[in-house]
Amino acid sequence: MVYLTRRASFSAAHRLWSKQLSDEENYAVYDKCANPNGHGHNYVLEVTVRGTPDPQTGMVLNLTALKDAMQEQVIGWVDHKHLNHDVPWLEGFIPTAEVLAIKFWERLQDRLPGDLLYEVKLYETGNNSASYRGGE
Repeated sequence: MVYLTRRASFSAAHRLWSKQLSDEENYAVYDKCANPNGHGHNYVLEVTVRGTPDPQTGMVLNLTALKDAMQEQVIGWVDHKHLNHDVPWLEGFIPTAEVLAIKFWERLQDRLPGDLLYEVKLYETGNNSASYRGGE
């Protein structure tokens, strides 16, 4: 089994806020991330596929196909956007790194052939990241 990873970067703003919590609870849970106007990150997205290299091409998946899927399904939607307001498929979700990793997986799963998708890893900062492997 070979694991192949593609990395892409994007910048986006978000606000962490739950409608199920009071104002006081939101500020206690999310602290400065609950800023009413949001705040931004320079995210790094890593998408890993896995499989056996094709005997004809030597590839698990053509990296151009992975790059295009990431661009069309995720990066083109979120780069330089406010995730709470500008991305229809994130509407109603709290855009934490954890939730974003799941939503990005969902977007990529249907675009990549077969069961190649192995992991979506999102770095929100140099110190914080979230990984998702499809409900493992």
